[in-house]
Amino acid sequence: MASLTVWKFQTPFGADAALDKLQQLASQQLIVVQDAAVVSWEVGKKKPKTRELHDTKLGGALGGGFWGLLFGLIFFVPILGLAIGAATGALFGSLADVGISDSFIKSVRDQVTPGTSALFLLSSNAVFDRVKEEFSSEDAELITTNLSNEQEARLREAFAQES
Repeated sequence: MASLTVWKFQTPFGADAALDKLQQLASQQLIVVQDAAVVSWEVGKKKPKTRELHDTKLGGALGGGFWGLLFGLIFFVPILGLAIGAATGALFGSLADVGISDSFIKSVRDQVTPGTSALFLLSSNAVFDRVKEEFSSEDAELITTNLSNEQEARLREAFAQES
């Protein structure tokens, strides 16, 4: 079963440092990274920068469509306002079908603010205590939603990359 986790950091560059640690943990077989993305939000900027790990060698990679949709709903839809309200409702509904609720989206939106960063991670087989221990030195806060096998399959189906 895969887990979609979000780790929040108290600096705009904490998530990048955590990504390096994450890759070390993966090499020690303490976690299987299926896909990841980083959000960095510098103080004084109107919106965050996003970067996908997206490595074509990762068999479980979700692709840019998923990350773009998720980041759009979290960080950019509130800026756009009600003009696209009906479309937003449909998107929230489709994400809820794969285990990402609007309360999760709101929680991330409320917590990832200017001056912070976040690591979004789709992973499996994590030795959670070791991962958490590694991230504790970075003053990380965990926001998580767990996906069932069925939700993971629907998520992959909904955002499958075209070959």
